[in-house]
Amino acid sequence: MTIRANCKINLGLRVVSRREDGYHELQTVMLPVKSLYDVVKVEATEGGGVEFAATGIAIDCPAEKNLMVRAARLMQQRYDVGGVSLTLDKRVPFGAGLGGGSSDATAVIVAMNDIFSLALSKEQLSAIAAELGSDTPFFVYNTPQYCTGRGEIMRSVDVDLSGLWLVVVKPEEGVSTAEAYAGIHPAMPEDDLTELLKLPVTMWRECIVNDFEEHIFRAHPRLAEIKASLYRAGAIYASMSGSGSALFGLFAERPEIEVADGEFLHVERC
Repeated sequence: MTIRANCKINLGLRVVSRREDGYHELQTVMLPVKSLYDVVKVEATEGGGVEFAATGIAIDCPAEKNLMVRAARLMQQRYDVGGVSLTLDKRVPFGAGLGGGSSDATAVIVAMNDIFSLALSKEQLSAIAAELGSDTPFFVYNTPQYCTGRGEIMRSVDVDLSGLWLVVVKPEEGVSTAEAYAGIHPAMPEDDLTELLKLPVTMWRECIVNDFEEHIFRAHPRLAEIKASLYRAGAIYASMSGSGSALFGLFAERPEIEVADGEFLHVERC
């Protein structure tokens, strides 16, 4: 079974409090980016193990720690299913805040549900995915979702960007999750993100923020430069996705975007 495991962007990201379990309470809207995806292939094998191979963008992670492998083993432990062969064609940059690894893991869970005829509901699949990461459950639904808790509590929202152009830029440098959260100062916002997103996109620049940007931009000036360049190119709205380091811009017309050598660029019609 072959799945196009698309990534996501965050429209607004507020860190509202620190939890007793060490995680943080978030408020964000996740939106799928349909034409930027990894290709995940999952096949049943006669053995009981998990085989893994990857092509494309080199992954800075040993196979044993890869989320796809962890997802397959979790499904094997939970449902006593057989062995699988996993193949990844990596196209979504990692360390970007785009959720590529989470999407790949969810693709494995969804594929194994189908291959082994488990007939699990989306709610059950989402609960399994939540054991692997905070944004992993989003990809079970893969539609605009307002996410709270660690990111795993979701409700569907209407976000219509049809007719706009989306540009995603990933610089060579990455931002680790530990670095991102080390500089954060949680605060409960006074306004409702879902209500703000009902405003015209032309107004988002003044009111929809990513709480990670301020301190990450100080530590990584190139990210601030990219965001500024998106606005100079005519973006209606631009932001960092997740905890970075990818940035995105929304445009009324297809823009001409230049990036530095080694930087990743993706353009699609919403």
